[in-house]
Amino acid sequence: MPARHRVVVVGGGFGGLNVTRALARADVDVTIVDRTNHHLFQPLLYQVAAGILPPGQIAPALRRVVRRQRNARVVLAEVGDVDLDQRLVHAVAPDGEDVQLPYDTLVVAAGASHSYFGKDAFAEFAPGMKTVEDARYLRDAILSKFEMAELTTDPAERAEWLTFVVIGAGPTGVELVGQVAELAHTVLPRDFRSVDTHEARILLLEGAGAVLPPFAPRLQAYTQRRLEQMGVEVRVRTLAVDMDHDSITVEGPTGREVIRARTRIWAAGVQASPLARLLAERAGVDTDRAGRLPVLPDCSLPGHPEVFAIGDMVALEGVPAVAQPALQEGRYVGRVIAARLDGRPVPGPFRYRDKGSMATIGHRSAVADVRGLTVTGFPAYVMWAFVHVLYLVGWGNRLATLFSWIRALWLSENRGHRVITFDSAARSADRTTSGRPAHIMPRRREASA
Repeated sequence: MPARHRVVVVGGGFGGLNVTRALARADVDVTIVDRTNHHLFQPLLYQVAAGILPPGQIAPALRRVVRRQRNARVVLAEVGDVDLDQRLVHAVAPDGEDVQLPYDTLVVAAGASHSYFGKDAFAEFAPGMKTVEDARYLRDAILSKFEMAELTTDPAERAEWLTFVVIGAGPTGVELVGQVAELAHTVLPRDFRSVDTHEARILLLEGAGAVLPPFAPRLQAYTQRRLEQMGVEVRVRTLAVDMDHDSITVEGPTGREVIRARTRIWAAGVQASPLARLLAERAGVDTDRAGRLPVLPDCSLPGHPEVFAIGDMVALEGVPAVAQPALQEGRYVGRVIAARLDGRPVPGPFRYRDKGSMATIGHRSAVADVRGLTVTGFPAYVMWAFVHVLYLVGWGNRLATLFSWIRALWLSENRGHRVITFDSAARSADRTTSGRPAHIMPRRREASA
């Protein structure tokens, strides 16, 4: 009896999970390999950093997600290499043992990481937010700064603890800075006795000429106006040119300025997973400036029709590096694989269907651009909430998220997940190191899933 067709999917994010689901009825064995055991709903990660949601509501266990799909299994390992000739994925298990995964079809959906635009030293002082560990660290770091401000008696030192700088005014930066403003001005004022959290200075830096650069000008203007009403200093055409443990140096229209700040958060850019560069080298092609892998119109690797790459790590003309393309590419590639195995005509080239862009600003305030229709304020917030709850995995997580939002944003104006410890506060307050746990520092390995 011949062995079943083996499909290895690298990455359990939007793309990888949707490939797996699309193959639920196919005569294949699917192996998902990921260096985490969960499927992360990244668009809501900032709400973990803000203490609104617990990690489990946006990061369900992968095994739980695919438990009813009998032809799928999950492997916890980190991919380090791919042998295209032998059709073999080389990975490492948590105990350091080698894991070899042979495949007949390979789908790589390894996502993206932070990009510091050549200034990687900034990673020591300005963490980004791509993983659950990143979000937990940022939550502890932000809340710890208010605790330190409560303890100090030096006004200058207090001002440093209470200065927060977010670099990058895309959707992630806008959503993060809005939550920091709400913490300082709405949630925390009554919780402290020696410090007035209204004194917090919150800055948003953007190198382009407006916040939310890809959005319509009307939405950009509304967003900046709303953030300024919330107490955020918005600085456009302003770049971060240097930083250390206590300050950040910025260069804008009026020249250079050193801002004393103990908290800096990086939301300025992304680069493809190192696996994109590895696959490019193996296939003899070049990546683009963001490290993304060029693929053919059917998302396959040039010269290797049995290998597909999808999501943030690939370059397809007219396809942005956001969640929706990964979702759509995953479903598409699953259909292509199933059609090949059944001997049916394969679907035509992948075509991205733009379903619009959205971003929250703060309490009951958002912007949305859906096929040319621009919406602001509370109606946009309702649209944003509906779409994000719809795409969460599992009805339990959807209902729990709705309950958390009602509790945190409507009834109590509180953030229910604000647990920090002395040790985490001590790491955040350490002025000689970044305080960032080693496991969330930028990875130095050649490739990882």
